[in-house]
Amino acid sequence: MKQLLILLLGLLLLSSTAQAHGGEDHGDGPKAGTPAGATSFSVAALSEQFEVLLRYEPLEGGQPADLRLFLSDYATNVPIKGAKLTLTNPEDASLKWTVTEQEPGIYLVEGQFPANKAYSFAANIVAGDKADLLLLEGINVGEKLPVAAAAPVAGTSLFSSWKTILALVGAFVLGIGLTVLLLRRRRPAAPVSTPNSAVYENQA
Repeated sequence: MKQLLILLLGLLLLSSTAQAHGGEDHGDGPKAGTPAGATSFSVAALSEQFEVLLRYEPLEGGQPADLRLFLSDYATNVPIKGAKLTLTNPEDASLKWTVTEQEPGIYLVEGQFPANKAYSFAANIVAGDKADLLLLEGINVGEKLPVAAAAPVAGTSLFSSWKTILALVGAFVLGIGLTVLLLRRRRPAAPVSTPNSAVYENQA
């Protein structure tokens, strides 16, 4: 009987394991810092004077590039308007960028990256009596946005997989067969009369 219970338990565990690994994804996940389903990339830098956020959609080398730069005060987080911004690229000093203020604290950066590779901006910022130089790193030209994964199926149960159902049915049928076999082996034998019992009956 113990062997029967162990066999049934083993089959149930195997079916549960197959179900648990049915929807597992071993592919590469989205890169850190850019969640799946995002529509743009962003890099940031800060100092004791300023906080800078650069946001941009996927860029291609040799194509016009439009980026948004958000500039705010580090201590108060108030957008800074009327700042003078000069952007250069340490990887290629010949690149030219035009910076135009669109709204208070929001600046449009226009130019072109020549190749699909990683770039950075050295941002020279002058705003009133404050000035600073910040480095914005990790502008990956040619990088694609991660695709959002499909939503998992809600309400997945143990019986949602046909393999699980077959395993459970097989275990059930096997359990019945083993039970019948054990009962047949344990059936008591019929009493057999002996010569001694016959003699005793004649004497009586």
